[in-house]
Amino acid sequence: MEARHLGVMLFTMFALAIGCAGCAKRPGVAAASAPAPEARMDASGAPDVVQAAAESGARMGRGDRPSPRDFMSVSDLLDIRFDFDRSDIRPDMARVLEANAQWLKSNPNQLILIEGHTDERGTNEYNLALGDRRAKSTMGFLVSHGVKQSRITIISYGEDRPLCSEQREGCWGKNRRAHFGVKPQ
Repeated sequence: MEARHLGVMLFTMFALAIGCAGCAKRPGVAAASAPAPEARMDASGAPDVVQAAAESGARMGRGDRPSPRDFMSVSDLLDIRFDFDRSDIRPDMARVLEANAQWLKSNPNQLILIEGHTDERGTNEYNLALGDRRAKSTMGFLVSHGVKQSRITIISYGEDRPLCSEQREGCWGKNRRAHFGVKPQ
């Protein structure tokens, strides 16, 4: 009788394991390799999850952090795109980032904001964490190409600021990006 109960218990545990690992419609939140950044709201009601330059070596107090509203886009710095559920720099985007790094090195008096964005698929928490990883990956690339880390601030907007709102791959691909802003020091 004990062997029978053990068999039933093992079968039940196996069935539960299969059920829990089944196909998900969204990216697996449990697979996130980075925690979601601390979410706060800015004055416009958008998430303000700025990762201060203090994280990258600069010593800035909480009140000294540059606000994302202080940064502006410049046409010389192009967005880069990411593959679905990835934060690694694609080879075609490495060329774009190399050009961005050259511009940033030739404009050393500009502080840099890197915004990490995702498409709408996945939970808010997962997308904030993914946007954060994308911004950090982008920052790491720029630093490895000679841009001073102390000039860089990153923020993740996750899925909250899409460029395109249609539910199709071409649109989602536009939303999976890192965007750049600059502000004079």
